[in-house]
Amino acid sequence: MIDTIKYAEYEWFLWLNSFHSPTLDVIMYWVTHRFTWIPLYLYLIYYIFVVIKKKPWHNLVFVLVSVGLADRITSGLMKPYFQRFRPCHDPAIENLVHVVGGCGGQYGFASSHAANSFALAMAFALIANKDSNLKYFLFLWAILVSYSRIYVGVHYPTDLLTGAVVGILITLLVYFITFKYINFTNLKMRSISQ
Repeated sequence: MIDTIKYAEYEWFLWLNSFHSPTLDVIMYWVTHRFTWIPLYLYLIYYIFVVIKKKPWHNLVFVLVSVGLADRITSGLMKPYFQRFRPCHDPAIENLVHVVGGCGGQYGFASSHAANSFALAMAFALIANKDSNLKYFLFLWAILVSYSRIYVGVHYPTDLLTGAVVGILITLLVYFITFKYINFTNLKMRSISQ
């Protein structure tokens, strides 16, 4: 059963990784590169302080903690624990993988890129103005960044799906703790002191 699932994932990954061209190689290299998105991150800080306005420092800390925890859990805990080879390091298929821009570290489960980008998208879905299309854009961006990791040959689809789920769940947990639990506790403490 496990071998069947593993074989199916190899097939799925290799099929998705096979759609490449010199032009797409350049595009996906830049899509997957973390420094490419610095202008987006700067805009999001601007959005927090100028568009949302309400509790800007609280919102900024919420976003940073969500993304930071998602990154730490996937990179610092999951990758060393599961030790699942990246496709480009996997002896079973490494010679079949189209790699763009180098392979990176040995292990890939779960994807930090997916966790971080989905954590960011989920955070803004929770704090952005209700009429804003920013949240939809950020989820599309997170999907693109995640797909780029398959394109450049460094993650299996389940690495990305798991990373996305981790990013979303961590963000929801941080949101509940910071906006719901802490606010409720502060409200309760104020009513006791009065």
